[in-house]
Amino acid sequence: MNTVFIAGHARLPSGMAAKSMYETLTITAEIDKKYGVIVAANCTLATEHGRDFIQRSLRGYSLQEGIEEPVRIIKEHYLGKAGNALASALKDLYKQYEGYVETGGEERL
Repeated sequence: MNTVFIAGHARLPSGMAAKSMYETLTITAEIDKKYGVIVAANCTLATEHGRDFIQRSLRGYSLQEGIEEPVRIIKEHYLGKAGNALASALKDLYKQYEGYVETGGEERL
């Protein structure tokens, strides 16, 4: 398999529809092992439209270039209550990716 599946998590703010289903917001990404490119992404936003927006915003971006640009895109273009949680979850996902790269892609138990 040429991809790895990574998740990032962040606490949701109160007053959000997704908060009634989840305590945390999760962004998941399927990432190409060789180039760090996000092949597919999803999140636990309550609406399909929101989840699709995150998918389109992140797909094709290489994590080898860092996380600053995807975070900037989310902060600039997502104007809902979950904006900060999405940015935090992205940063957490990137931290997980860095750990994966540092171990040479070895499975962590």
